[in-house]
Amino acid sequence: MILCELAKPQVASGHRFDAGRRWAASLDLTFAQREGATRMMKARHHGPLRVQRPFYPEGKREACHVYMLHPPGGLVSGDALTISAHVERGAHALLTTPAANKLYKADSQGVAWTQHAQLSVDGGGILEWLPQETIAFDGSKGEQRTHIALHGSARCLGWEVMALGRPASDLPYVSGRIEQHFRLTLDGKPLWLERQSLDPLHPRFAGRWGQGGATVQATLWAVGISDAPAAIEVLREALPDNPRWAVTVRHGVVLLRYLGNSRNEAWALCEQAWQLLRPRWIERDAHTPRIWLT
Repeated sequence: MILCELAKPQVASGHRFDAGRRWAASLDLTFAQREGATRMMKARHHGPLRVQRPFYPEGKREACHVYMLHPPGGLVSGDALTISAHVERGAHALLTTPAANKLYKADSQGVAWTQHAQLSVDGGGILEWLPQETIAFDGSKGEQRTHIALHGSARCLGWEVMALGRPASDLPYVSGRIEQHFRLTLDGKPLWLERQSLDPLHPRFAGRWGQGGATVQATLWAVGISDAPAAIEVLREALPDNPRWAVTVRHGVVLLRYLGNSRNEAWALCEQAWQLLRPRWIERDAHTPRIWLT
């Protein structure tokens, strides 16, 4: 009897401390056009994941800016975050975060975290997905999934910036494993599917044919640019001339990639590209979310 009691997982305040540990949080948003303006019609949340009130820095009939808040400031072993956002026809939402997302070292059991984003945009809707960067600490283990489902004439522009380790503190990313999955579809048909594993022990991580030892990577995508070749030329002429980034178009998706060692360089590149693309994409100048300036 005593042995049976000792074999049970240790539980305190509802939390497990074995490999079954899990702490879920979710956020479910819906944006719709009402009386000529985009309104946040639904904002359901569970756990430490929520939004501030909507902001309209571009005008009441322009994009609805929303800041997604995760008060813990990062993910630890067992965390399971799910973000769902739906943009209806005629609505325009810009989603961002107030600070960098941190992926902390796995616990002694090696329990992983998960972060899933499920985004959908109806025809005539516009979504800008512009989270601040993600910083992965050494030893972090988890899975990121981003699924964007577009319909008809939907338009979407977004980015993901990932920094591995903390070189400024002499703490490189030398252990751990992060699985990334990205799926972008139009009317159910794939436009861009990608999967990669960030594992510093795999030959791909240091090989020139893979990560090449780079500690920062970024991807910006845009769907709905009427003249993609012209937009690409604008980027090539205006962005800094260096070998750490490249841009192309595939199946109507403009893709800009960065692979280097500077978080600041990657962020500045994505932000400048967004500023250059937005007038061609939706005929609106870029309006920097004020949360980025605080």
